Amino acid sequence: MHEDFMRRAIRLARVPAATSPNPRVGAVVVRDDEVVGEGYHLGPGTPHAERAALDAAGSAARGADLFVNLEPCAHHAHTPPCADAVIEAGVRRVFASLEDPDDRVRGRGLARLREAGIEVEVGLLEREAAEANRAFLHQRTTGKPLVTLKMALSIDGRMAAADGSSRWITGEEARRFAHERRAEVDAILIGAGTAVADNPRLTARGIPDARQPARVLIDGSGRVEASAQLFDEGEAIVVTTARCAHDRQIEWKEAGAEVLVLPDRDGHVVLGAVIETLAERGWIEILCEGGPSLSSALLASEVVDRLEIHRGSIVLGSGPGIGDVGVGTIGDAMGWDLADTFPVGSDVVSVYDRGTP
Repeated sequence: MHEDFMRRAIRLARVPAATSPNPRVGAVVVRDDEVVGEGYHLGPGTPHAERAALDAAGSAARGADLFVNLEPCAHHAHTPPCADAVIEAGVRRVFASLEDPDDRVRGRGLARLREAGIEVEVGLLEREAAEANRAFLHQRTTGKPLVTLKMALSIDGRMAAADGSSRWITGEEARRFAHERRAEVDAILIGAGTAVADNPRLTARGIPDARQPARVLIDGSGRVEASAQLFDEGEAIVVTTARCAHDRQIEWKEAGAEVLVLPDRDGHVVLGAVIETLAERGWIEILCEGGPSLSSALLASEVVDRLEIHRGSIVLGSGPGIGDVGVGTIGDAMGWDLADTFPVGSDVVSVYDRGTP
């Protein structure tokens, strides 16, 4: 039953579309094997999951068990420390899936609970909890956002038809899922080729109360006009080089975009520098939705942490696929570990983490 209660906490943690830069946390208060309170964190400035669950439980929390997918915090931020709330509520035992890697917490919350005489167990459903907070854990341990490369491929591995058309490789359900993913991340990254060919808005549509991601365009030479739809609403950032015409940069700024001029290599933006620069914003996940050129460049630059492959149920037979990523022999192949795979309508989504050959 302990695993059932923790699974419930993890499901609650996933309820909000995004909580960045905070982690996703759900909490369940259990007394005599019955749930008496539960809650989840909605994002910065809102109550933490533990406080929401304890408030829901009221006096029933005294002597109860608390199941939470991440260590209760022990520092003052927008809200008081959750560890103090747990102690004040009279909770008897705390089951936490993971220790919080944030330098402000990192075991301090668990230590405070133990010092107060509360029994603490750590590690219940650790793997499932880590997946729910994959981006947060990555950012807190590396200082960089999780860079996820999404690719929509046909059954035979093509990203577009012979004439360059790529809408729609995947079906309606997969497109809905793609919008849900956009609502979860801090930013969407595309290249000039995709912006010119598709003129995308890069918004999360059809998702209630979705927080819109920032739109990041990589355009080293100024190919994309300021009338592109990605400049129509919300935060837009253009990453370019000194080779881009000054007039084009002014047009982007007048359209409301922030323009970052970064170093180039052979006329192309250095992608490692892009991620380093964006990391300074405290973002925890960037979703890359580029076409063949940007996708292959990202992989060749080794800045991708996770692959998200949306494989449509069609065969194209010809047309572009992933480009050259610098693998000359099988021994140099990039290794990826399968993290998850699941059907979405008639399509399949497979998720891979960076691994070894």
